Amino acid sequence: MRDFADLRVLVACECSGTVRDAFLAEGADAWSVDLKPCERRSNRHIQGDARDYLGEGWHMLIVAHPPCTRLCNSGVRWLSVPPPGRSLDAMWQELREGAELFSAFWNAPILHKAVENPVMHRHAKELIRNFRPHTQSVQPWQFGTDPDGPDNESKRTCLWLDNLPPLAHTGTLDGSTARQSVFRAPPSATRAADRSRFFPGIAKAMATQWLPHALRGLEAVA
Repeated sequence: MRDFADLRVLVACECSGTVRDAFLAEGADAWSVDLKPCERRSNRHIQGDARDYLGEGWHMLIVAHPPCTRLCNSGVRWLSVPPPGRSLDAMWQELREGAELFSAFWNAPILHKAVENPVMHRHAKELIRNFRPHTQSVQPWQFGTDPDGPDNESKRTCLWLDNLPPLAHTGTLDGSTARQSVFRAPPSATRAADRSRFFPGIAKAMATQWLPHALRGLEAVA
């Protein structure tokens, strides 16, 4: 009888360890990989380009925090009028690089995949290989039970899922008291990193709901 320890899970673009540790807590063989070192000094973190590790026999790929500045709707205005000190060519080059990164993950040779990103504009959609609309969008508060806890936040997150079921909400909150800390974060040296952090409730739901699905798939081909 197989168990979750037989499932190799790669959590790409994560240095916080939030999603990786949720899968580890359920017994999976989970690893994170990011250009940055792990904030929690874990021996389950690989520092490097996640694209270099996509062909190493993973059963599941979770892309938790891919760079999305040029792909998301909120940044589309810079493709017409660049911000001060930047050129239009540079903006479009960053868009192409972002679309290529998303494409590499979305088309990776891994059976179960989930890629997180905000809502995309049409230029990004046109550049991503084999693009299809996101499977679902979720809010952190939908997975929270404590009004004062870290999950009671308002931040729409879109999930592109391949061979994984949509997440079922596990929380008891209704969104009426959800904070908007992400959108109201003041300028700082860590603002970009703070705004991209994942939420523990969603991470736990991913692990508890997707691991059984992946294990059934693994046993079916055994």
